[in-house]
Amino acid sequence: MESNPHSTGASDAAGADALHHRTQTKKATASGWIGSALEYYDFFIYAQAAALIFPQLFFPSGNPKVAIVASLATYGVGYVARPIGAFVLGHWGDTHGRKTVLVLCMFLMGFSTMAVGLLPTYHQVGMLAPTLLVVLRLVQGFAVAGEISGASSMILEHAPFGRRGYYASFTLQGVQAGQIFAAAIFLPLAYYMPEDAFNAWGWRIPFLLSALVLVAGYIIRREVHETPAFAVEGEHKDVPRSPIVDAFKYSWRQMLIVICCALMNVIPVVTTIFGAAYAVQKSYGIGFHKSVYLWIPVAGNILAVLVIPLVGNLSDKIGRKTPIIIGALGAGALSYFYLYAISIQNVALAIFVSLLMWGVVYQGYNAIFPSFYPELFPTRMRVSAMAIAQNIGTTITALLPALFATVAPPGSSNIPLTIGAITFGVTIIAAVAAAFARETYRVRLDDLGDPNAVPVAKPEYEQLRAQTFQDDRTARASAM
Repeated sequence: MESNPHSTGASDAAGADALHHRTQTKKATASGWIGSALEYYDFFIYAQAAALIFPQLFFPSGNPKVAIVASLATYGVGYVARPIGAFVLGHWGDTHGRKTVLVLCMFLMGFSTMAVGLLPTYHQVGMLAPTLLVVLRLVQGFAVAGEISGASSMILEHAPFGRRGYYASFTLQGVQAGQIFAAAIFLPLAYYMPEDAFNAWGWRIPFLLSALVLVAGYIIRREVHETPAFAVEGEHKDVPRSPIVDAFKYSWRQMLIVICCALMNVIPVVTTIFGAAYAVQKSYGIGFHKSVYLWIPVAGNILAVLVIPLVGNLSDKIGRKTPIIIGALGAGALSYFYLYAISIQNVALAIFVSLLMWGVVYQGYNAIFPSFYPELFPTRMRVSAMAIAQNIGTTITALLPALFATVAPPGSSNIPLTIGAITFGVTIIAAVAAAFARETYRVRLDDLGDPNAVPVAKPEYEQLRAQTFQDDRTARASAM
């Protein structure tokens, strides 16, 4: 039988299109992953330093409580700048494209982080040291405000229908990887270096190393095309002049849901910020060595890196809301047991609860919000609405480390119960907000954000989802 040349040509064209689309999806996913890893490596090395050594280097005081509260407050200062960055960078992402805003975010974060590694200490220049630290922290907060919303939107808009949750979850896998890198850099330094040398100059090394990741991130991000959804808007001249105004006018309910859900940031706050201070600072009397304690969030994040794509894929099968609600309530309840394990100085139990709370249960929320949040909004305002709402929520939780240190200072009784109760209450708010949200996983990309959009019927959705796997196989075959 003779082959049909037209059929063969059509098949080749389809294979080429599938290969191109798959390639761009992978590049967008890699771009989101490495950008998030860089920005949150930068963000979390600051968080670790604020809990472990900055009280002594930048905020010396005869009262250890004052030094701890002041140092943890600078962690919160970075979040204060995030809503401002969300307004500016969100607007930029919706009017100039996802790619340009992500490159800008990466450079701002990278340079400000390197500058922290070059700062003089309080003993060298007095009050100028904490002042410069706060300024650079503000730049960090401004920069990171556009990263998650921009990266999530870029991946979501490149991803095939039926796999948006899976691909978008890699944004948060990058975040967890960044935290692993941050703690992993501190571990050998804290363990092998004499304490005097570490406090004198060793702590600067992790900040300066961000330059290497900055270069790698730029190389990857410049290879990613603008998303088809945004490109179509540009072709039709539908790019909004004021996406922020549109977001508050038409999507304020969805933004309120995101604000409340974003309060789930209380879990990493308890794990990596207050938990670190509680375990390590001598004034609390627990006495964990820095290098021992740093393994706790590292172990949890390593497990999270493995769990995140599995949960993201699960959300493409059963929806976004149920895993978020279960993850919120479960992680909130486990926070008490995590702090209790620290309070009884049981390292093995603390690591186990951390693995369960941070590495598994919390990922029910953490792996899914990169697809759930942008799916609540239409293309024309997606980055702005998500960035503003998410960063307002995380800003609120960023004030919690200083609050925790205030309501449960060194010498307090029932610290696990006090902080655990506050944490669980916050996660209940997030779970209730998710329950009131609209399910989005079966809504087509062009219909996202439309309250009247009809989700694709489950049987048809399963067929379309299966087709995406077939397209992947076709693309792989074409590449061979």
